[in-house]
Amino acid sequence: MKNLKLLSFALFAVIIGLSACKNDKTATTTDPAAAGTVANPADAANPNGATVNDALNGTASTAAPTGPTTTVEYETMVYDYGEVKEGAKVKYSYKFKNTGSEPLVISDAKGSCGCTVPDWPREPIAPGASGEIKVEFDSKGKGTDDGSKQTKRVTVTANTNPAQTYLTISGIVKKDPNAKPETIPVPAK
Repeated sequence: MKNLKLLSFALFAVIIGLSACKNDKTATTTDPAAAGTVANPADAANPNGATVNDALNGTASTAAPTGPTTTVEYETMVYDYGEVKEGAKVKYSYKFKNTGSEPLVISDAKGSCGCTVPDWPREPIAPGASGEIKVEFDSKGKGTDDGSKQTKRVTVTANTNPAQTYLTISGIVKKDPNAKPETIPVPAK
């Protein structure tokens, strides 16, 4: 009975996780002032360092680097790309500066779904030095005729306090009226 409950819960979590990349029909308001400081309650860490979302997804958490912490300042934490046609790949670089007195170590950066892919510096950033986190959002399958509001988040884990910072990329994705429908060949039986 216990295994059945666990399996049911895991199935529910997978369904919720898969629906996270669907069209976002509701507008999501993001407060830029709070974007990098308020943790997602669903990501609350437990004593072993894994998050609730990690447990639901069956993935191991990337713990914040141990040792001294530092501070980081982003030029902007929220990027609005405006309106794009479905299928466009939006790229943006979030520029930052290590404003603390210790090297900045970014241990991980994860997009909120597979359509949002970050690329971050793997080497420590010296105090006073700058860097950037490049993010690419693929709008394929995200558009509607009226335009679909898309808001995606990148969670950056580093030796900062708090350990996680959130970067947001958002905009409207419209279907391209001139796009040819994608055909998928049916295998012969």
